[in-house]
Amino acid sequence: MYADDETIRRILTATGDTWAVVGLSDNRSRAAYGVAAVLQRYGKRVVPVHPKAQTVHGEKGYASLAEIPFPVDVVDVFVNSELAGPVADEAVEIGAKAVWFQLGVIDDKAYDRTRAAGLDMVMDRCPAIEIPLLV
Repeated sequence: MYADDETIRRILTATGDTWAVVGLSDNRSRAAYGVAAVLQRYGKRVVPVHPKAQTVHGEKGYASLAEIPFPVDVVDVFVNSELAGPVADEAVEIGAKAVWFQLGVIDDKAYDRTRAAGLDMVMDRCPAIEIPLLV
């Protein structure tokens, strides 16, 4: 319901390779850490976005999307559903091309706002599951 195969394929293959991963820290037990590693293996630049602004997987971290000093293609969101809407709004503000809400992250109003702003969006899916299916 929240993404069709064409949108998923477009985001993963044609939208761009700079992915800001919101919620990514150096905690190896968190899903964001493993998903970011998979994205890197498939050629994506993964930019950690976390209040601690840690370097993760060799990439400098930032405390917010607004602090990233270069263009971001996709914003991958690993925060609770209650916090995800403002992240999607910030993705629109920084000029991202797409927003991806991870498994279990659902905000119908944010989905509608983001799509209305012209961005592609996927919700309640995982790019680490989807990207191997494309090759």
